[in-house]
Amino acid sequence: MTEAELRARLLAILGAIAPEARDTDLDPVAPLRDQIDIDSMDFLNFVTAVHKQFGVPIPELDYPRLSSLDGAVHYVMTKLAG
Repeated sequence: MTEAELRARLLAILGAIAPEARDTDLDPVAPLRDQIDIDSMDFLNFVTAVHKQFGVPIPELDYPRLSSLDGAVHYVMTKLAG
């Protein structure tokens, strides 16, 4: 899977949780919570959906690594590669 494909799938997950994410030009390095209207439960739903979609374990200590779009892309790519 390419980085662009992964980014598109992560954006689709975000869009399912927070529909306004589809219409927002996200800054890939800024925290998602600062850019779209998601609370801690929405973020947990995002992490859970990423885990289910890609089959990668995401321990709670790693949640902050998924706080931005670039962070999530890098995290999942690293897990899939390794």
